[in-house]
Amino acid sequence: MRLFWIFRFWRSFSAAGLLIGTLFFAASLTPTLLPRTFVTQGVLSGCSFAAGYGLGVFGRWLADYLELPKPTGRILRAIKLVAAATCILVAVAFLWQASEWQNSIRQLMRLEPVDTAHPLKVGLIALLTFVLLILLARLFQITFLFISRMLGRIVPKRVSYVIGIAAAAALFWTVVNGVFFRFALHAADSSFQAFDELIEPETQQPADPSKTGSDTSLIEWDELGRAGREFIATGPTSRDLGSFLGMDAREPIRVYVGLRSAETAEERAKLALEELKRVGGFDRSVLIVVMPTGTGWIDPAAMDTVEYLHGGDVASVAMQYSYLTSWLSLLVEPGYGAEAARALFAEVYAHWTTLPKERRPRLYLHGLSLGALSSEQSAELFEVIGDPYQGALWSGPPFPSRIWRSVTDDRERGSPAWLPRFRDGSYVRFTSQENGLAIPDAHWGPMRIVYIQYASDPVTFFDYRSLYRQPEWMAGPRGSDVSPELKWYPVVTLLQLTVDMAMATTAPMGHGHVYAPEHYIDAWIEVTDVRGWTAEQINRLKLEFLRRR
Repeated sequence: MRLFWIFRFWRSFSAAGLLIGTLFFAASLTPTLLPRTFVTQGVLSGCSFAAGYGLGVFGRWLADYLELPKPTGRILRAIKLVAAATCILVAVAFLWQASEWQNSIRQLMRLEPVDTAHPLKVGLIALLTFVLLILLARLFQITFLFISRMLGRIVPKRVSYVIGIAAAAALFWTVVNGVFFRFALHAADSSFQAFDELIEPETQQPADPSKTGSDTSLIEWDELGRAGREFIATGPTSRDLGSFLGMDAREPIRVYVGLRSAETAEERAKLALEELKRVGGFDRSVLIVVMPTGTGWIDPAAMDTVEYLHGGDVASVAMQYSYLTSWLSLLVEPGYGAEAARALFAEVYAHWTTLPKERRPRLYLHGLSLGALSSEQSAELFEVIGDPYQGALWSGPPFPSRIWRSVTDDRERGSPAWLPRFRDGSYVRFTSQENGLAIPDAHWGPMRIVYIQYASDPVTFFDYRSLYRQPEWMAGPRGSDVSPELKWYPVVTLLQLTVDMAMATTAPMGHGHVYAPEHYIDAWIEVTDVRGWTAEQINRLKLEFLRRR
């Protein structure tokens, strides 16, 4: 009896759906931006199979609805047999090639090659994923048909179908959003909050009264949040800087205001300004307004390098706006980062403009990932055009970033989307693993904007339109860490990039969404107009950070 139900279950599947689903499964094995494990590959392949199956079922339904002729009898059986054989051959061929495709990425990222893509494990995980998605789809179908039958007693049949689909979709959305999503969000919120409040034993409260979080600070140590305490407690000291540079160096100033330090973004921004004034931040030559990632984390690769380049004569100020991961923060509280960025910049900028121009520090913005997106929104250009800040360094800008998107779309013809050239290079420039900032005959204007982005970063190059068209960054020439085997497939490429984006921070440093210190060095030199460093000294600094990895 059990075998009968299993056989009946599989007989219920659409041949057209299985055909297209298998082709989608095969396409999902091809490379995109990041290497995959057999687990992520299995889930991706299962989702791709389900998407292809759904398209096949829809195509078959549309053909029936349009009353198109369809083969029957022996012709139909022959077509099914040829289609099944073709699908099996394609799937086996692509599974056989999968390890080479993954190695085409791993080689570029200097990772050990894999001997196998674990085809059996990938197939089993994909099958399980596919079955779960199909069961969910059939539950939706049962719900829709039940509602349609009830409505069919009082309204025309096709009207009942339309209303039934809408009602079933609303019901499923309510269940997912109102029950599952809220439960998951509550669990995540509690987990991330507890993690944010965790005080690790190795992170000691500073005794120096000039440090944020000290006994004399305006900000309590335990209110900084885990990322804030890490930012304050780590980083190079004047002794570290002096030892490497062979000269006297200053103690870098770092100010951070945690999410629990005040109720509103405006109050936290005012507190940040007062703390910055207390510790003498406006007496330094460089002042950087930093927007952290969703968790409040600030990339040490960015801040440590700029402090070395300026001999510690740097003050940085940051403000936490969330303790959720960036993608979750972007999903549930997308406006918080922009609100915090505008509040902090407004306070710092307002005070900075009151200072004599010949004595005040040069003012810069910085952010990584969601921090870059938020930092972009600190102020509109017309608000600062009368007294502009000196520049910004934004790394790994997420694909929704407005300024980044506008500049990329308006790039000079012939420059690739992953490394655009914007007009004469006097306002904004882009760089990657190789320093692309030295543009011949280009001269910086009064404001310098630099984007660091890797061609393999799916957070930057994710594109919803890859559902139906090839993204521009896939056109040649490609980035140095993008597989030459990468090809675009409708629907499948979108699913691949979605998985890549979820795994973006698992890439080795210098690829994906993990930005390397040596690439920040070149960028900071241009943005903050570092002078007095020879090429040999710059290379020595890069080697020092490479050694620390």
